[in-house]
Amino acid sequence: MSSMERRATWSLSSIYVLRMLGLFMILPVLSLFAESLEGATPLLIGLAISVYGLTQALLQIPFGLLSDHFGRKKIIIIGLLLFIAGSVVAALSTTIYGVLIGRALQGSGAIAAAIMAMVADLTQEVHRTKAMAMIGASIGISFGVAMTLGPIIAGFSGIQGIFWLTAVLSFLAIFVVLFVVPNPEHTKVHRDAELVPSQFTTVLKNKDLLRLDYGIFILHLVLTASFIIVPLLLRDAGLIAKDHWMVYLPVLITSMAMIIPFVIIAEKKRKMKAVFIAAVATVLFAFIGLYFFNSSLYALIAGLWVFFCGFNLLEATLPSLISKTAPGDLKGTAMGAYSSSQFMGAFIGGTSGGWIYGEWGAQYVFLFCACAAASWLIVALFMNPPQYLANLLISTEDITDDNLDAFIAAIVALKGVAHATLQASEQVVYFKVDNAQLDKEKFQSLITEWSEA
Repeated sequence: MSSMERRATWSLSSIYVLRMLGLFMILPVLSLFAESLEGATPLLIGLAISVYGLTQALLQIPFGLLSDHFGRKKIIIIGLLLFIAGSVVAALSTTIYGVLIGRALQGSGAIAAAIMAMVADLTQEVHRTKAMAMIGASIGISFGVAMTLGPIIAGFSGIQGIFWLTAVLSFLAIFVVLFVVPNPEHTKVHRDAELVPSQFTTVLKNKDLLRLDYGIFILHLVLTASFIIVPLLLRDAGLIAKDHWMVYLPVLITSMAMIIPFVIIAEKKRKMKAVFIAAVATVLFAFIGLYFFNSSLYALIAGLWVFFCGFNLLEATLPSLISKTAPGDLKGTAMGAYSSSQFMGAFIGGTSGGWIYGEWGAQYVFLFCACAAASWLIVALFMNPPQYLANLLISTEDITDDNLDAFIAAIVALKGVAHATLQASEQVVYFKVDNAQLDKEKFQSLITEWSEA
């Protein structure tokens, strides 16, 4: 990576982190502190936690498309201003309705697609996957930090303090956009990073991708539903709200360490399907345990640890499976559908969890989550074993039109190259390759040879 690409990657990652901190910090505390808000009911609390998912799901694709026409930075800043407005509305509210409106406004600042498009604008094709992986890792880190910080901040200043901090972090993100993120020389559609509307139907017809979309939908459904009641149960078990971080921090760190060998087995030993199904079964097992044993603090901690072992492993493997499954020129569209499914799962999970808690109690929320996880396990059992193919993008700007077909044929003839898709309008060829079989030196020499021809 060049210095400009590194700067673009870490600065755009920081925007993700600053924004996600605000979204995630509220998850482990809102149900605890919302009880003091006027008009609060379990259903409305669940809706306040999860309504951001609805506005994210509805608006992230339009925001991405608007950024193609009006500029990435403009759309990102507009999204961050909406996020700030929502944070301020929620911070000033003394009723659950005000918090609900604020959370919906926060979600309307749906800039994820615009950020990923800007990553593609600012990185060479050969480094793009690495840059996106770094951003993905930053999101995972921000989740762990937020789960730890949320109870601490709320313990001192209530949820209003979290919303004010979220507004400040978003102002910092705007500063980063204006003064740190490089300006791209030109903006164009990148099929590996952006949703292309004309391809959406093709993605929705792909059963393998739909199984993965269903998976991320269920994963965030059960996460959001369970955190309607987990903070309340921890409190009822004797742990005061501001000390909940003492549970979340070690649970998250140790569960992350626990999954590392399984990620290696899935990728290096090519046991992805077996590891994936085991992870879904782990989530199901966690909720069955929490359904039967949720009155003891130690049982709750054990159940949370088992859940996060499965959750973290699935969060790590699902994007990899999308990348392996989607054709190279459909990856951006596939990820757009995947992200929309994730946010919609969060919305339905929080709303359903709040309603079930209000009608039947905490135990039945865990039963609901167990049933959802069981449905996913059934779907996962019928998934096709993934091909262990990576995406490679090669620019054709230096290859004459007369030589293009011969160049692609020469590359495809190499062992380890599965197939290629030329997008002449973008001057890019999307390859799917098996890195374990590909002779990378020969691959690179062919590119150099044809570029000089």
